[in-house]
Order: sequence, then C-alpha cells, then structure tokens
Amino acid sequence: MTSTLIRAWEEILKPMLKRPNRLQVAALCYRTGADGKEVLMITSRGTGRWILPKGWPVDGKDGPDSALQEAWEEAGVSAARISEKPIGEYNYTKYHDNGTEEPVTTLIFSAEVEQLTDDYPESAERNRQWMRPEEAATLVHEPQLQDVLRQL
Repeated sequence: MTSTLIRAWEEILKPMLKRPNRLQVAALCYRTGADGKEVLMITSRGTGRWILPKGWPVDGKDGPDSALQEAWEEAGVSAARISEKPIGEYNYTKYHDNGTEEPVTTLIFSAEVEQLTDDYPESAERNRQWMRPEEAATLVHEPQLQDVLRQL
C-alpha cells in the first residue's frame, strides 16, 4: 500500500501541483575579433559568479527587446543587433532572499555588440569581461548554458 501511495504522489499528484517554470530572458553578447568570437560575461550581484545579462521580461517589450534592456542595465551594451528568436535556453533554480526558491527557464538571445559604454546602471555592482566562449562555458554552472556557449 505504501509503495502505491508513493508512486501515486510521484507520478500523478506531484506533477499536477508543480507550478510551471517562470520565464527569464538573457542576452548572449558577443563580438568577433582577430582571434574569433568573444562573449561578454558579467558577475552576479549576490554570489559574484559569471553569468549572462538576464532578467524578467519587461512590460511592453518582447523577448529580444527585454534581453537588450538587461544587457544595457547589467553590462553597458548600448547598441547591439539581437536575434529575433532564442538560440537556446537553460533551466536553473532561483534562490530568493526570503529563503524561497523557484524554477526558471531562461531564453537566450544572441546579441552582436556594436557599442559598449562604461557608464551604465549597474556598473558599480558587477564586473564584466570579454572572454572566449570555451572559457565562459567552464565558468558558468548551468549545463545547458555551457552547451550553448561551446556551440558558439
């Protein structure tokens, strides 16, 4: 009887009660130099680990425009050509200050950087650095994001 209840919980009830993942958008900002492509990585405010500029969709903007807004605020990308469709996605768990956590799916839009500025909203809160995609893939924690970076 106990195994039947556990199986019913795991296979029927738990999936029905699970909320869908929240959606974020990210900009995979890149440039092409003499040695090939480089990606612009930033540090997170909380842990200081390397991430892509990302955030919640902005009211009144579509996915690509929301991703560009995040690239401006978090990395100082003032002009870029962004893909209209996502080039990939990754999943992660967002940990909130109040101790709660929620599953998030992040859509990745590629953004070819045309102009970068040093004066941007979160410049005092984050570091940014251009790096080879292979190096960036070794620094991020999410396996799906590692794969997207390695394919660049």
